[in-house]
Amino acid sequence: RSKNAPCLEDRLLIRIKDLTSEKADEIVWVRARIHTSRAKGKQCFLVLRQQQFNVQALVAVGDHASKQMVKFAANISKESIVDVEGVVRKVHQKIGGCTQQDVELHIQRIYVISLAEPRLPLQLDDAVRPEVEGEEEGRATVNQDTRLDNRVIDLRTSTSQAVFRLQSGVCQLFRETLLNEGFVEIQTPKIISAASEGGANVFTVSYFKSSAYLAQSPQLYKQMCICADFEKVFCIGPVFRAEDSNTHRHLTEFVGLDIEMAFNYHYHEVVDEIADTLVQIFKGLQERFQTEIQTVNKQFPCEPFKFLEPTLRLEYREGLAMLKEVGVEMGDEEDLRYLQKLLGRLVKEKYDTDFYILDKYPLAVRPFYTMPDPGNPKCSNSYDMFMRGEEILSGAQRIHDPQLLTERAQHHGIDLEKIKAYIDSFRFGAPPHAGGGIGLERVTMLYLGLHNVRQTSMFPRDPKRLTP
Repeated sequence: RSKNAPCLEDRLLIRIKDLTSEKADEIVWVRARIHTSRAKGKQCFLVLRQQQFNVQALVAVGDHASKQMVKFAANISKESIVDVEGVVRKVHQKIGGCTQQDVELHIQRIYVISLAEPRLPLQLDDAVRPEVEGEEEGRATVNQDTRLDNRVIDLRTSTSQAVFRLQSGVCQLFRETLLNEGFVEIQTPKIISAASEGGANVFTVSYFKSSAYLAQSPQLYKQMCICADFEKVFCIGPVFRAEDSNTHRHLTEFVGLDIEMAFNYHYHEVVDEIADTLVQIFKGLQERFQTEIQTVNKQFPCEPFKFLEPTLRLEYREGLAMLKEVGVEMGDEEDLRYLQKLLGRLVKEKYDTDFYILDKYPLAVRPFYTMPDPGNPKCSNSYDMFMRGEEILSGAQRIHDPQLLTERAQHHGIDLEKIKAYIDSFRFGAPPHAGGGIGLERVTMLYLGLHNVRQTSMFPRDPKRLTP
């Protein structure tokens, strides 16, 4: 490690993304990681990296660098953090392997701030190589388990940086859109006394002398807030599902973007509000995150995400009819869960959209708090929303009548004593309301056209993974 590194308080550290031809001939200070190094005679070429941006740097024997300095720079291990002072120089030919292609940095001084171990568990260049390219050229790629076992290194890749910066944008746009519409952001308990979805897929935790559960959803508490006259609420927080599902789209812990809203005349007021929120997110991502989208597309090529305004809304029976046309026979009350992808492809072919709503689900396949359709006792006022043929939101009008809610809970075999506080909250006057829960990781995965939700979960939890 370098000794006596200078105090930089009186020097401006510049970002690599700001190293452009406008800075030509300026002396700058940069703090970055050593991405690669290559010594050649009296010169050493470095690639310095900050997040998804990188620049070529040169240490050459001359007035400001000795042979020892060139040797020192060449021997700094990859991923070490360094401070460098250098002159920004224009280049005559674009530098293909860097984001900053019009300039390079001629280093005059270099100090090691944090030295990385010489052997890395994975090479970042291998981790951003498209799988097809690796297969064709016989070059290494990095498998998913290796990535997740060494997540801190994998998160440094330009692709991962882009994915999670875009995901941050999803949360930001979700929050912005709803606050502008008069929603109130709330925080709900994650340790609860009863399974919020009425099923067995909950994590039980020891709670002093009794047991409690990790919340499957903020559902019940969102509704209580509507009963408390907040009218329109949303929350962003962790959701837990004890499902032994080892699929490309299931996690045992994910981030929920949840909405609940009172309505005046029809639950479609809420459906339209949620759909418009998602459309505003899609628009915002297109406008603000093109760099990130293009970065991900280099490794995982994908067609741009398409959506309609207003959003396409089909009824469940229409979805069944579309499947029947291609030879799939289903009962009116069967769950479409295993045919989502096929239906998504049919919708894309017919309507040219990757985003649509399926409305009026059978009551038999929905949770106990779902409002039955007053015109058809086998149907419900519930809906799912889909991106690229996969569900990203499940929602419904909620039962706001305590007697009907009690009957539906008993029908689902739920211990009424455990949800007494929930049912009691409707005994003092509750407005008609509806809402839904969105999976953040799924939205990110499907918007970018990625193939596994673990790519969009920073530190994923599934039935086989509890670390790092």
